[in-house]
Amino acid sequence: MYGDQETVSRILSELGDTWAVVGLSTNRDRAAYGVAEVLRRHGKRVVPVHPKAETVHGEQGYASLADIPFEVDVVDVFVNSDLAGPVADEAVEIGANAVWFQLGVVDERAYERTRAAGLDMVMDRCPAIEYRRQGI
Repeated sequence: MYGDQETVSRILSELGDTWAVVGLSTNRDRAAYGVAEVLRRHGKRVVPVHPKAETVHGEQGYASLADIPFEVDVVDVFVNSDLAGPVADEAVEIGANAVWFQLGVVDERAYERTRAAGLDMVMDRCPAIEYRRQGI
């Protein structure tokens, strides 16, 4: 498992409240949309990152992490595994505190690079599930 329970808890409760959700669009049928709602209910600011740069849940979207004009604490990644590594690298470049790869998103080399850069990282897990698991 990529990300022990201590790391999961730290990301959910201590590393900051601004989450960039890569892959979040206005499509209500996508998992990213529902997870973003859960994050918002837990007090997180959810910033959509999607090529269309759509406004979602009232928050302006951006085409890339580099386009966001303020600090991002956690980068939550809802893209295919083959695209996830470059997103993790971007998270390091923008100075995020942590990266979270969603269920089914796995890139072991990206995990190693991200951790080596000093960021916390969780891979192949869902924050909505982890909130429930922790009773938060």
